[in-house]
Amino acid sequence: MTATFPIVSSSWLVTNGANPAVVILESSVFMERGTASSPEPRFRSGAEEFESEGRVPGARFADLFEDFSDPDAALPFTRPTVTQFNTAAGRLGITPETHVVIYDRLAGQWASRLWWVFRSFGHENVSVLDGGFKKYSREGLPIETGFPLPIESKKYQSKDINEFVAFRSDVREIVEGRVPASLVCLLKPDDYSGNVPVRSRAGHIPGSVNLPFTELLNSDDNTLRGGDELREAFASVVPLDGRTIITYCGGGIASTLGALALAVIGYANTMEYDGSLVDWISDPQSPLEIG
Repeated sequence: MTATFPIVSSSWLVTNGANPAVVILESSVFMERGTASSPEPRFRSGAEEFESEGRVPGARFADLFEDFSDPDAALPFTRPTVTQFNTAAGRLGITPETHVVIYDRLAGQWASRLWWVFRSFGHENVSVLDGGFKKYSREGLPIETGFPLPIESKKYQSKDINEFVAFRSDVREIVEGRVPASLVCLLKPDDYSGNVPVRSRAGHIPGSVNLPFTELLNSDDNTLRGGDELREAFASVVPLDGRTIITYCGGGIASTLGALALAVIGYANTMEYDGSLVDWISDPQSPLEIG
């Protein structure tokens, strides 16, 4: 399989989207705030918006709840098993040779999450639509409405190689100084520092540095910043000297934007901590730093 560039432009998609070798996926997920009777925020699939509010022509909806996550895992949005991934990809008409292009209707974090899932199972021929649906629709490009056409399933076979994936045990070895690597937290500063508690335990993984994911994006259209700017942003918090860089956040979603940005600048020695802080604090013995 020939690896493609990690992001593609909307103009590229208009030119190449109808190619049978390309499959376009939408992976939007929305978070709704809690109510007085049910204060906990909840996530919901963007499938309704995909069907009713228009989409990129030919796009197929990728469910990050049930299909491209493990619904039986203890934590939400846990990376799927190899069998679950193969089934989900095949059901969407994808083969190992397909060029998969992914977008969402938010800041790109859900598209980058699915991009990372594909990459973690060895599918290198996958890209994120730079700027997502926000930029695409603002440019007045073709929009498809109505019920999506049926999809012909394909046979997908990958290997459970776990490349690109870090687990709690990997992070613990780094924290304890037994493995040389750097941890980069993509949370907003007040969350990273613990000044604004978001989870049951506040703070960040000891020794990690902070690079908020918003600093990787152009706020006007959700596109990633240019390569030089991305390189400068990462270099301001961690040496780009070939060391292993592990990105993490609260639940392993926004941190995949960090993994995507590192891929854009050609930094290959990276991993993403699946589960991130939600997984880390599930072990009461896992230390946290404040400040």
